[in-house]
Amino acid sequence: MAPVSLSRQTARNLHLAAQGLLHPPARQATYNDLLAIIRRMSLLQIDTIHVVARSPYLVLFSRLGDYPAIWLEQALASGSLFEYWAHEACFIPAEDYPLLRHRMLQPEKMGWKYSAEWMRQHADEVANLLQHIATHGPVRSADFATTPGHQPGWWAWKPHKRHLENLFTAGELMVTGRQNFQRIYDLRQRVLPEWDDALHMLSEKDAREQMLRNSARSLGLFRAEWLPDYYRLKRVALKELMPRWQEEGFIVAVTVEDMGEMWLHHESAALLEKPLKATHTAILSPFDPVVWDRRRALALFDFNYRLECYTPEAKRLYGYFTLPLLHRGALKARLDAKMLRRERCLQIKNVWLEDKTRVGAGLVNDMRKAIDRFARWQGAEQVRIEKGPDKLLQLMGTHWPLTTQA
Repeated sequence: MAPVSLSRQTARNLHLAAQGLLHPPARQATYNDLLAIIRRMSLLQIDTIHVVARSPYLVLFSRLGDYPAIWLEQALASGSLFEYWAHEACFIPAEDYPLLRHRMLQPEKMGWKYSAEWMRQHADEVANLLQHIATHGPVRSADFATTPGHQPGWWAWKPHKRHLENLFTAGELMVTGRQNFQRIYDLRQRVLPEWDDALHMLSEKDAREQMLRNSARSLGLFRAEWLPDYYRLKRVALKELMPRWQEEGFIVAVTVEDMGEMWLHHESAALLEKPLKATHTAILSPFDPVVWDRRRALALFDFNYRLECYTPEAKRLYGYFTLPLLHRGALKARLDAKMLRRERCLQIKNVWLEDKTRVGAGLVNDMRKAIDRFARWQGAEQVRIEKGPDKLLQLMGTHWPLTTQA
């Protein structure tokens, strides 16, 4: 049977549907909605940059609308989520702990995240730290004094911070909560007293395949080579996997306009029974799953995106922390934004529209509403746009107070 033929826009819509971004939320979010959307994405990447709301909160807001940020901390503290290295540092549904456990038992394979040499050199200090936690309870890095002569800076961690992070990567410590977004660490045995490697471990092979299955479900529509990046997997035998999944009915072969042969997860395939229409407009995080694989975003959305916060200022094309704008099934713009918290003002330093984007009433209206919702959710009372396409700014305005409703 010939593969189903899809338009490029239908392909995008299937991916957005899998990610929870095809339609705006139909009602006020509940705590269970937060857990459901994280399970839908499989992973919620963590990043600490906070020129606007920190990334994990923004990823959730893009899908849920206004919600209490404390829910994420509550989900972590209750054990519904755990933290570990997946795509990068991520919040992960608790039921997927077995998928990552083999990484914890082989921390020397985790690159810069774990230093066996450091742990050998500081074995006594590390043992004392573990005993301190066992006796006195959970700790933060901030609970320990900085050593004399310590030079602050990116990655210039004080010794106890390095101990904690190495123990976290090795699975000896888990994150039980966050205070001012700083990790709170406790012993794994206290967090997961029922866990027994001998009883509950998956083989690395089975765990890797389940991660790939999660990736297929969360992407919805995909090329095989897109799957490994979701959990940062290497050396995956995709050529053997795809035919087996197809025979199982787990995936369906499709052809996509201008993109050739692709695969569709069976749950996404069910969506083709009726027309798919994208109606959501939202500001996305740079670490949103839709754009975190830059090559995938370029291939599927024609969106050539790069986060430039790590690029020297003189070499930046767009800005420190540019946010993609999703508009009804397409990535139409990017905003260089900053939340001026003392002024309670969302500052948008510049807006760039993608090539061939037509500035019409629909785009302007949806974009203005999305900016309003985004700003109000962060406690802003006004929006100020400093630069952008003339026609866009003429229609949308450059400075306005926020109304009481989006």
